Amino acid sequence: MSVKIAGVTLKNPVIAASGTFGFGHEYSEFYDISSLGAICVKGLTRHPREGNPPPRIAETPMGILNSVGLQNPGIESFIKNELPFLKTFDTVTIANISGNTVEEYGEMAAMLDDTGVDMIELNISCPNVKEGGLAFGTSAASAANVAACARKSTSKPVIVKLSPNVTDITEIAKAVESAGADAVSLINTITGMRIDINRRKPILAMKTGGLSGPAVFPVAVRMVFETSRAVSIPVIGMGGIMTGSDAVEMMMAGASAVAVGTACIVDPMAPVNIISGIKNYLEERRIASVRDICGSVIC
Repeated sequence: MSVKIAGVTLKNPVIAASGTFGFGHEYSEFYDISSLGAICVKGLTRHPREGNPPPRIAETPMGILNSVGLQNPGIESFIKNELPFLKTFDTVTIANISGNTVEEYGEMAAMLDDTGVDMIELNISCPNVKEGGLAFGTSAASAANVAACARKSTSKPVIVKLSPNVTDITEIAKAVESAGADAVSLINTITGMRIDINRRKPILAMKTGGLSGPAVFPVAVRMVFETSRAVSIPVIGMGGIMTGSDAVEMMMAGASAVAVGTACIVDPMAPVNIISGIKNYLEERRIASVRDICGSVIC
C-alpha cells in the first residue's frame, strides 16, 4: 500500500486534505490518525485570520460550497502549538500555506524549513495583492513565480495545489514543474454560487464560494488524467473522492496518491474506509502493489 511522493514514503496513498481535517484533533477522537498516509493541515497564512463572515457554507446537490476564508491561527502558532501534536502520530505531515505576495510564500516556506513538517503544499488559489487581486493559480507565470520562490526558500519537498478555474490546467502544471515543484495536487474547488430565492440574495455572505464533493469528481478525474500525462512529477488527485472505488479510479487516471476532504464532513471515518476499500480492491484482483494501478487506465 505504500507510495512515494517526491522522495517521501507514505504508508498508504490516502491523505487527509487541507481544510476539513483541521489539525487532526477532532478526528483523533474517532480513530488513530497514524493509519493515514499523510495529513495535510488546514491552510496557513503568515498572520492569524478570522476568515469570512457567515454564512460561509452552503449545501448543494452532491456537494458543498464553502467560503470560509482561510480561518487559521497563523503559521507561528501552528509551529508552536499544533505541529507538536501532529508529530506524536506516525504519519506524514504536510503544511498547506497561502500568501498574499510571492515573497510571503517564500517567507513561510523558510519558516517551515527547520520544523518537523515533511512536505509543503502551496495554495495558489489566493489573490495576488500586488497584481490587482488575480489568483496566483490562474496565470502560468505567477504560479511559476510562487513555486520558484518557495523552492529556493526550503529544503522540504514542495507540492503546488492547482486551481481548476483556468482554461488549461496542464499549462499551469508544466509551469510549476519547470519552476522546481516536486509534485502537484489537484483539483482545488470550483467557483460556484447559490441564491436564496425567498430573499433574492446569495446564500453565502461573500456571494461565491468553492464547490467540492462528488459533483466535481468527474472534472477532477479528467484534470488528473490530463495533468499526469503533461508532467513527469507526481500528481496527488483530489476532488469528490468518497469511496475506495473513487480513489482507485483517480489513481488509474494518473494520481500517485489521493486526498480526501468533503467526505470527512459526511463521515469522519471516510479516510479509513477508503484505505480499506483500496486494499480490498488490490487483494480481490491479486494486484501486488497499489503503485501498479497508478496511470493504468487503458485508452
